[in-house]
Amino acid sequence: MRLPPPVPLLLGLLFLQSVLRPLWGDLVFMPPVIRMSGPEVSASLVGGTEDVTVSLTQLRDEMGFLPVPDCGVLSNETGDWSLTVSPTVNSLEVTVRLKRGLPSCLSNETDPFPEAPCIVQTLLVSASRHSSCLAHLLVQVEIYANSSLAQNASENVTVIPNQVYQPLGPCPCNLTAGACDIRCCCDQECSSDLTALFRESCFPGVFGGDVNPPFDQLCSVQMARGVPEWFPFLCVQLANSPFLGYFYHGSVSSGQHASFDMYLHTDLKDFSDFGYKQGDPVMTVDKAYFTIPQVSLAGQCMQNAPVAFLQNFDVQCVTSLEAYPERDRITNVKVKNGTMGGIVTPKVIYEEATDLDRFITNTETLLSTGSAPRNVNVEEHYIFRWNNNTISEINVKIIRAEINAHQKGIMTQRFTVKFLSYNSGNEKELSGNPGYQLGKPVRALNTNRMNNVTTLHLWQSAGRGLCISATFKPILFGENAISGCLLEVGINENCTQLRENAVELLGSLIQVTHVAMRGNSNYDNLSDGWLEIIRADAPDAGADPPVSNASGICLDVPAQLNIRILFSDAGAVEGMTQQEILGVETRFSSVTWQFQCGLTCEDEANLFPISASVQFIKIPAQLPRPLTRFQINFTEYNCNRNEVCWPQLLYPLTQYYQGEPYSQCVGKSLLLASFVVLAVFLSNPWSGIRKAWNSATT
Repeated sequence: MRLPPPVPLLLGLLFLQSVLRPLWGDLVFMPPVIRMSGPEVSASLVGGTEDVTVSLTQLRDEMGFLPVPDCGVLSNETGDWSLTVSPTVNSLEVTVRLKRGLPSCLSNETDPFPEAPCIVQTLLVSASRHSSCLAHLLVQVEIYANSSLAQNASENVTVIPNQVYQPLGPCPCNLTAGACDIRCCCDQECSSDLTALFRESCFPGVFGGDVNPPFDQLCSVQMARGVPEWFPFLCVQLANSPFLGYFYHGSVSSGQHASFDMYLHTDLKDFSDFGYKQGDPVMTVDKAYFTIPQVSLAGQCMQNAPVAFLQNFDVQCVTSLEAYPERDRITNVKVKNGTMGGIVTPKVIYEEATDLDRFITNTETLLSTGSAPRNVNVEEHYIFRWNNNTISEINVKIIRAEINAHQKGIMTQRFTVKFLSYNSGNEKELSGNPGYQLGKPVRALNTNRMNNVTTLHLWQSAGRGLCISATFKPILFGENAISGCLLEVGINENCTQLRENAVELLGSLIQVTHVAMRGNSNYDNLSDGWLEIIRADAPDAGADPPVSNASGICLDVPAQLNIRILFSDAGAVEGMTQQEILGVETRFSSVTWQFQCGLTCEDEANLFPISASVQFIKIPAQLPRPLTRFQINFTEYNCNRNEVCWPQLLYPLTQYYQGEPYSQCVGKSLLLASFVVLAVFLSNPWSGIRKAWNSATT
């Protein structure tokens, strides 16, 4: 913005004054002119400062002329401005402040250019002695509404992330604080109107904000750049799509976060006719949510919680039999499949519960024995089959129990929902691609025998919490947990048998020998990232135990299993951090068991608690090895510093490609090679050679 005509002349005179007058020993402001862009500026008054008075005046441009300064009227406050004078060594420090806050300085929302300055004024600070002006300080004020100087500086310690996995500056072209940088489309301080002026000329590459570019082997990236004609035969296309069932919102992806705002009236939003997206509620034809009981963040069981598309869960709800809610028959519900007019009817099968003690506890005396029995659902398992963004099939298995109509007690119900691809069979589900995703089961296998154990487990107690009725739940990646159960022990219990039972129960949680490093390690290839479990202090049930002479006391009884899993960041795929397991250790802890007696020791069963815990320990990422002098000087075979990378010529067949198992890569490559050979034999040169050969033989 250009200054009014009188101002440049006044600036020149003040500058000449500031150069000459200190040589004569007179009063002078240093500097004599200040361009103010924040709420506060300071200057020094040097020279003979005894009996000097400093005043502040706001200059107003009248008819193109600035008024003559008047030092007879002294004031330290002028409208929105205040003046503070602090004595220092051989000088005075003069500070001019804006009294009102800058938030009230915001520009009009209808202004098409909100970056224009909202405060433009000229202030004059005068130093006088006995009403005689001795020195002047000219302050030209131009304060913008979005000035970063108006914000309070944060005193938080800045945490610099590891540059290998997370960029330090997400927008390198943002060079000016509090203002819009031209051609910097990632600058958050640029309004939409300004960005529209240079959107077609944004800075490309890392400087323009593309700090996580895809790697060079991607087909979609290379098709937009100048590449050789043979490149499409060797490029790779990643397919981490939620529609493939391999990838879900993890800790580093931007999922939709739940809002904690409370609304009194909520209208149902139904967009299912145009296809579901991950996290969208499943809708019915009655314009209502398809609901299944779920557990809230507060631990309460919500009976009418909507089911979200492509989000699995496994919950337990505890309810009283007296307050058991009768749910509508699932066979009468018709679910929208994600297309216009498409309907899916759930297929339901029923099974009878065999052990009611696992589900119903604290059973009281029946009020009436002549009433007809009733059925209650103790478990409901839902399997949704999806195809792209639609639901193709819903299978439901309900396990019910028959109880008396007036029976009292506490019932534990289980509800599970799993989304599977429409063409998936009995193949094992991945826990990530390639790194583990938070909340996915830790993959494991047993090489000593053929069984269906594919993960580590913890107990999931039910009923009275006894070990004989406890079920298993998988250990989920990144989630520390502890579980336990109760073992019935008598006063005349054989200590050797007690140790064997405890070892067998604890060992049932870790019936595996290896754990997968990655979430997509192949079960059929032991060399595809499988780690052997380290078993420290494993108890030997056949060893001779210490002898105890006292009855009801057993020494060194295994009572706790500790599982420690080490993991680390192993890199990034398209800007998303990938985590892998580096080691697994199991360790047993033993205690001395003693039968607990009351007033008298009767031959009644005591409860011996055993527990298992899992702890995930993150270790710092392993930095790459430093380059040798040969690698630094000779870059002919360095793929990161050359456009042509000969070591990765056949990229899908090299060790650098981990998108698919090696056997599949070889098979697809041989199939591609056969097509190439067939095309060569059918081409014109070979046709001419074949004709010449046939004519020569005839």
